[in-house]
Amino acid sequence: MQTENPQNPPRTPGRHRRLLAMSSAAAIVVVGLGAFALLPPVRHIQAASHDPVQIAANDTHATPRMLENSAPFSFADLVERVSPAVVTITSETMSTASDEDGDGTPDNLPAPFRDLFNQFNKAQPQTPHKEISAGSGFIIDKTGLIVTNNHVIDASKKITVKLPDGRSFTAKLIGTDPATDIALIKITSDKPLPTVEFGDDRALRVGDWVVAVGNPFGLSNSVTAGIVSSIGRDIGAGNYNDFIQIDAPINRGNSGGPTFDLRGQVIGMNSMIFSPSGGSVGIGFAIPATTIHDVVAQLQAHGRVARGWLGVEIQSVSPEIASSLGLKEPKGAIVASVVPNGPAAKAGFEQGDVVTAIDGKAVEDSRDLTRRVATVVAGASADFTIQRQGAPKTIKVMIGARPDDKVAVNVPATPSSLPATGSAMGLGLASVTADARRTYNLGDAVNGVVITKVDPASDAADKGLQPGDVVMKVGSRMVKTPQDVQAGIAEAQKGGRKSVLLLVASQGASRFLAVDIGPA
Repeated sequence: MQTENPQNPPRTPGRHRRLLAMSSAAAIVVVGLGAFALLPPVRHIQAASHDPVQIAANDTHATPRMLENSAPFSFADLVERVSPAVVTITSETMSTASDEDGDGTPDNLPAPFRDLFNQFNKAQPQTPHKEISAGSGFIIDKTGLIVTNNHVIDASKKITVKLPDGRSFTAKLIGTDPATDIALIKITSDKPLPTVEFGDDRALRVGDWVVAVGNPFGLSNSVTAGIVSSIGRDIGAGNYNDFIQIDAPINRGNSGGPTFDLRGQVIGMNSMIFSPSGGSVGIGFAIPATTIHDVVAQLQAHGRVARGWLGVEIQSVSPEIASSLGLKEPKGAIVASVVPNGPAAKAGFEQGDVVTAIDGKAVEDSRDLTRRVATVVAGASADFTIQRQGAPKTIKVMIGARPDDKVAVNVPATPSSLPATGSAMGLGLASVTADARRTYNLGDAVNGVVITKVDPASDAADKGLQPGDVVMKVGSRMVKTPQDVQAGIAEAQKGGRKSVLLLVASQGASRFLAVDIGPA
């Protein structure tokens, strides 16, 4: 295996240019400041040869010890026990990808967000070449099952695992889940391998100390300590991940490494950092162990992850939307569109329904709904509590299997050349005619009132409305003319509303927006 110069850090290969959004286990240990208390005993996942995700209740773990009375804690006992199971993973791929901006970060992502994948070799851009990259992983089963990030082994021609004792193995891919960036691989050894166990990340609290173990810049089994900075962090890296934010220093090469609590149990997997410079600035993100647990169980059993599918496009209920609908609080998910012939359509869902609970448990927002539906087995039924035009209703839905994602091609709208025949809320409005369809590339299925201009000082502009967007509904009223829009606004003003809910079609997708309408 090739090595690298720590003074000249390698850069992330272009093909891995994306946010890694998953909930996995990473090498970090939670510690306390001053007089600190251990977390209460929890049941954890025992790494057993026959079942790597079996729940066990063994609490005989080494914890940080006092060097002397009133002296700082030492993690030496804990680190000595867990380090043998933290491995270096080397991936060989063929690629023509390049790093367009030269900073080693994903070109299609916000620059400060950087994955932790570590590339050793770099050839000329757009020239077919072999890339040798390295990340981290951890053994969860004595027969050789290893968890890492999907982006560490994605498209690999050869996966090599190196143990801290110097032994190297060629690994076999068991399965991956790109949606959560979790992968399961396996090596074969003639004797039992050291393992680590999953813990319960739900017991973590902000301020708990943590220690990370991994392979930064090829420096295997490096250990750093820090605290949990935030829990349930949404960084826009997928629908199924809420990250654990930590300040333990992690860098490229830590990707796929475990995060330990004070018992030496894995409570997360390091996947990404926020860094303007490319190095650690104390903002790292780990995938929670509970997510890894569920994904690994499916990967081991089936080699893939199957998720439930409802067949709707949804968005969270903002305070403005809640106000415009007369809801007591901004919770739940509003249905922007219903997929024809999907499970929701067959059960009777309608555009504008607000999902407030599943099987009696409240839905917080659109992400919560997406994750909850994903956990329902295809073919099973679930009861959805909805609000429809102010009245509660329960709909039983037989959940389907989530189809493979398809990429929709959006045709950008051309500059406005149609005159407005009406106006409202700082918007120029015109009916959707044949000329409007040609001007704004509107499909035949799109009907309503097209926006021809937007006052940049208006709330509508602040909400992102643009020329070419089509207003299909104002409140519960379908609209076809600018006068219909004005009538809907007048009705909302008469009811004492400060905003009105618009259903807007934009480049092939529909969404709800609450726009200020001002006094009557």
